[in-house]
Amino acid sequence: MLRFLTAGESHGPSLVVTVEGLPAGLAVTLDDIAGELARRRLGYGRGPRQRFEADELRFIGGVRHGRTLGSPVAIEIGNSEWTRSDKWHAEMSADPGETAAPLTTPRPGHADLAGMQKYGFSDARDVLERASARETAARVAAGALAKVLLSHLAIDVISHVVRLGDAVVAPTSPRPAVDDLDTVDNSPVRCFDAAAGDAMVAAIKAAAAAGDSLGGVVEVLAYGVPVGLGSHVHWDRKLDALIAQSVMSVQAVKGVEVGDAFEVAGARGSAAHDAITWDGGSDRYRRETSRAGGVEGGISTGELVVVRAHMKPLATLNRPTLATVDTVTKESTVSFKERTDVTAVPAMGVVAETMVALVLAREAQRKFGGDTVSELVRNAEAFAATLPDPSP
Repeated sequence: MLRFLTAGESHGPSLVVTVEGLPAGLAVTLDDIAGELARRRLGYGRGPRQRFEADELRFIGGVRHGRTLGSPVAIEIGNSEWTRSDKWHAEMSADPGETAAPLTTPRPGHADLAGMQKYGFSDARDVLERASARETAARVAAGALAKVLLSHLAIDVISHVVRLGDAVVAPTSPRPAVDDLDTVDNSPVRCFDAAAGDAMVAAIKAAAAAGDSLGGVVEVLAYGVPVGLGSHVHWDRKLDALIAQSVMSVQAVKGVEVGDAFEVAGARGSAAHDAITWDGGSDRYRRETSRAGGVEGGISTGELVVVRAHMKPLATLNRPTLATVDTVTKESTVSFKERTDVTAVPAMGVVAETMVALVLAREAQRKFGGDTVSELVRNAEAFAATLPDPSP
């Protein structure tokens, strides 16, 4: 089944992702991956690095003549900042040596200090280069492959921003459908609600003027997910648990909810669940609300899967004010400035899509099996033919 591993540092020569478990015969191109990576760079409030962080892609293995071979697929994502100048060549060299300017003022809200203590490092760069959200470019490359695979099962995963700072999309505002993704991506903040999007841009401008940062909430929507992904049998097979862990692993995400979890936690049971109905026209069971987010008992219900990722404000500010301590002198100081984004919430939505898509692709493979794409699709269709009720 699908799994992936990333390698590389933020200012190193490249990132690499290896994706294992893709079935043979999946038609993929570098354009499929480049398109998703371009979406990851979207969003008002990103720093100047995004203007030159072009992603230079190449397949290293696993693809021949535009189709997967069933072997691991390896993708290299070159760092254009590495090739633009030699600024980072000595600092990030793999050859033996020492840094000329060790970072000894760990940033609050980052992995810097805990990582230094855990691994015995004296230079925060040994931690922050890998902890950087630049690593998500490799995840998005893997997710692009997962999305191509899911498309053969008529599953689509999209996202939109529903909160940025104190600007919030109204609960009554419609969700985007799959065909609305271009509209979402054309919004400067990837918000489907135009009025809320304008308020979000205003909030970013105000935070930027103050040298501050903003967090927010992204909603990921998975359309076409069939009944039966995940399992109620074991704790580590539950679909909502797998999604939550996967999305929570995204840098700066501090909360994940499936459906209306945070809201219904304060409601009575009579108003917290999705009533089951029978749709004679389509011969299927339906749930007309999505409070459970399309997952019950750890199993997908066949309804829209809804996941929300809550991202904290970025901890590195354009006006450094967060107190820290120099690990050498133990004197108080303020954290250094490594990047200049006011917010990365719009881009985080694309990464959250990636993580949900990778989980769904893996669980679809677990459910339906198959060494080739055609076999996977055939097995999925055979299962669908047993619904709405399994044979006795």
